Amino acid sequence: MCRILVIDDEEAVRQVVKRRLEREEYSVDTADSQEAGIQAISTKNPPYDIVVTDMVMESPSSGLEVLQAALSNDVFTEVIVLTAYGNVANAVECMKRGAFDYVEKNIPGVDVFEILSLKVAQALERRKMSLATLRKIEQYSK
Repeated sequence: MCRILVIDDEEAVRQVVKRRLEREEYSVDTADSQEAGIQAISTKNPPYDIVVTDMVMESPSSGLEVLQAALSNDVFTEVIVLTAYGNVANAVECMKRGAFDYVEKNIPGVDVFEILSLKVAQALERRKMSLATLRKIEQYSK
């Protein structure tokens, strides 16, 4: 079963994302701050498959700090960064640092939670492919 962590300081956002992903039979934990999210990442064993984090919580770089913590814990964890204040510079920085994707929360006329659901499925597929490749490399290097 896919293990997902949703980090957002807005209770409503956390709960909507959690319910949406649980409907698709994912196992979802939540954290209400950057600090709580990083703590959850560092103690989860096995690690989370996917982390969905808000970009701006305690600081403007909260999402980047969560991204770094997630990838430091498991380089194959896929991170999707959500933001209410999308801008190209933030998106580029997140992608350069290894985020799977960057999704703006407030797109008029668009079901952002449907987009997020699709992104989670894509991220999970990429994680599975990456881990399968690693296993093949390990198998052939013996």
